Amino acid sequence: MATIKDVARLAGVGLGTASRVVSGKGAVSPATQAKVRAAIEALDFRPSHAARALLSGYSKMIGVYIPILKGTFYTPILQMIDIELRANGLHMVVAFGVGQGDALRQAVEGIEFLLERGCDGIISMSNILGDEDIAALGARGANIVVVNNATSGLGEQAFQVDHRKGGALAAETLLAQGHRQIAVISGPADAPDNVERVDGFLKALKKAGIDTGGLWIAASDFSPEGGFACARELLASKYAFTALFCANDEMAVGALSHFQEAGIAVPRDVSVLGYDDTPSAEFSAPRLTSVHIPWRDVVKAGLNALLNRCYDGDRPVARRYPISVTHRASLGPAPAPKVRKRGK
Repeated sequence: MATIKDVARLAGVGLGTASRVVSGKGAVSPATQAKVRAAIEALDFRPSHAARALLSGYSKMIGVYIPILKGTFYTPILQMIDIELRANGLHMVVAFGVGQGDALRQAVEGIEFLLERGCDGIISMSNILGDEDIAALGARGANIVVVNNATSGLGEQAFQVDHRKGGALAAETLLAQGHRQIAVISGPADAPDNVERVDGFLKALKKAGIDTGGLWIAASDFSPEGGFACARELLASKYAFTALFCANDEMAVGALSHFQEAGIAVPRDVSVLGYDDTPSAEFSAPRLTSVHIPWRDVVKAGLNALLNRCYDGDRPVARRYPISVTHRASLGPAPAPKVRKRGK
């Protein structure tokens, strides 16, 4: 494979001159340009990615870190990022954790991997990285943005959703349908965004006069398998409930599956409410009512801010993201209490 040195030698020019022609930067006379381009064509020279990065100062690669490559949450996000980058002549490099074990160590190693690959910037979807972890990167942390992370020291590099508001809206939605006997399947206790949404949910119930101390609450792992197992545990407990709130859609889909298997009709017997409003919510059976978090808008804002930092752009960067509820078939009014017939 021909190199830039071969091009310079064949054209009879210095290496610096050949490099200026290839990069398009710097003054070169038309006659010299013609000789260099003729040499490039004769040698079928194609600058390597490393060479282009060396010449331009940019790798034109953006790194993305996600905690796990699984499920329906991250797939559309990665697709959106990739489409946006390709439209601008950029490419995506992905690093991801395995979803179990030391999440912080996995995130730090993933960020280091992307930096070592020469990414111009990184967008991290990890909610476990703290101020000190980003600070430890020194100057390398300047071109990193974090999404769904309440890290306080990052300022404009952090893009966060008001999950407490989302949780409160979930509770208000169930209360509006007359539900007061409610069960909860939460996500991992060490996931800050899960803690916030469940906290907002419980506080809204307390405000409505419901004793949350008596609620059935189980912690799971954001997976359909976890939701299925918790729903089975819920039914086995004999806890009386008319509605189930799940802290993400995938657990809600798993719960719906077990309810169908157990002969529980949704929403006739119980209602189910999810969170995130991912594609799985739209195509579950029945279709899942879910708290809509505008993840595309949040990620797009973070990506725009990152590209502005990396390439001196002026893309619009939104900072407010409206939260709503997408109503579908899994939510209905609380069933009327069964009246026992008095014996003669």
